[in-house]
Amino acid sequence: MIKFYLFTYMLKTSVIILFTFFVVSCSKPKTNIIIILADDAGYADFGFTGSSDILTPNIDKLAFDGIVFNNAYVTASVCSPSRAGLLTGMYQQRFGHECNLDSDVNNSFDPNQITIAEALKSKGYHTGIIGKWHLGDKKQNHPLNNGFDYFWGFISGARNYFFNKDEAINTSIKSVMENNTYTVFQGYLTDVLGNKAVNFIDKHSSSYNPFFLYLSFNAPHTPMQAKEEVLEKFKNNPRKTYASMMWSMDQAIGNVIKKLKSDGIYDNTIIYFLSDNGAAMSNGASSFPYKGWKGNQYEGGIKTPMIMTWKNKIKSNSTYNGFISSLDIFKTSVSIAKVEDSLTSKTDGKNIMNLIINPSIINEDLYWRKDKMASVRSGNYKLIRLNNINTVLYNLKDNFYEDIDIKNANKYIHDSLLKKLLLWEDKLINPNWVENKDWNIVTQMIYEDLMSNSKIRAKSPNDLKRNQL
Repeated sequence: MIKFYLFTYMLKTSVIILFTFFVVSCSKPKTNIIIILADDAGYADFGFTGSSDILTPNIDKLAFDGIVFNNAYVTASVCSPSRAGLLTGMYQQRFGHECNLDSDVNNSFDPNQITIAEALKSKGYHTGIIGKWHLGDKKQNHPLNNGFDYFWGFISGARNYFFNKDEAINTSIKSVMENNTYTVFQGYLTDVLGNKAVNFIDKHSSSYNPFFLYLSFNAPHTPMQAKEEVLEKFKNNPRKTYASMMWSMDQAIGNVIKKLKSDGIYDNTIIYFLSDNGAAMSNGASSFPYKGWKGNQYEGGIKTPMIMTWKNKIKSNSTYNGFISSLDIFKTSVSIAKVEDSLTSKTDGKNIMNLIINPSIINEDLYWRKDKMASVRSGNYKLIRLNNINTVLYNLKDNFYEDIDIKNANKYIHDSLLKKLLLWEDKLINPNWVENKDWNIVTQMIYEDLMSNSKIRAKSPNDLKRNQL
């Protein structure tokens, strides 16, 4: 009889322990994930990267709360391919998304690729994109057909920041949509995107299932449009419109952070912040002190200001000086969410958390290619190749401005990097499309001038016509 009661007691105790473990395990909140992407913002144009005239207090606070990556790169120097790499965690050249989209309807994202939204959705995440898409306008390219549960934004690469009443009648890829339906908005678009992000968080913050939000601003991409009251704030700034657009984006991000904190989920939310490429020549952005800009593979075109905040896991006010790629965001996120390897085995990035914890794990080599222009960074050295006819080699440790070509004195290093680049290219497919003829001419001229440290002859096809080059 004693044995029976002892057995019953032990059984009940075991059940209680197992039940407690089950409840605790089930009640443990999963980590939310947010990617905040700026558009054509310059590396130098944030307080946390040293700016004094472009004010970004909320982004700076985000940087202080997490880790700043001093050597972070995107996979392309222009909008659409950079986003394709970010969302798939793969070098986009592997599936032909090498050049920027133009008006040709045949140019679009390969829907057979698995996006970060699809991967996270497999683990129960609510997925949403607010803002710019720029991965094609075919039905199979729509965000809702690529892993996102919710979409509020526009399909094209740019649009006006204020609503035009004609849009309600004449819809286009620049028109704003909510899911599959064209819609209207009131006010300034950057503000609206921030508010829509807050609404998305509000809807899902109390859910057991976590959320993934891709907040893809079009600021500070052209057209250069800002609110009058913000322009007044920066009236004495030589870059007042650009500064105003950056300020509005920063305020929208501040509202998102405020919402996360008020809902008690900020500490268990991973927030990545970066820009899709370097400073554009057309919006007043600056990539100082780096050479180059949007559209080329010099540091000013591919280096990005990047932050990762996760209060529960990452020490505040941290920095990391090793190489980081935008490809790593996919790998990091799916690793934390414990997504099955079958959905992520083709990715190229590394888990950032492993890089932070174990400095011996490094991103050894990073690669870029757009049509005939390609480059590789390996350690301190970077090789840029133009159209298979010219190469330059830089030591970025000694010459981060990339104006001293050392290939003649370092033939072994030059040949080694060129071989690495060729081996990487062997794994790629041909571009599914190329940019138009005029842009190809201008791009080649820009590279020739940058490589020879000469005056830039043309920055756009309009310059070709204007100067009859």
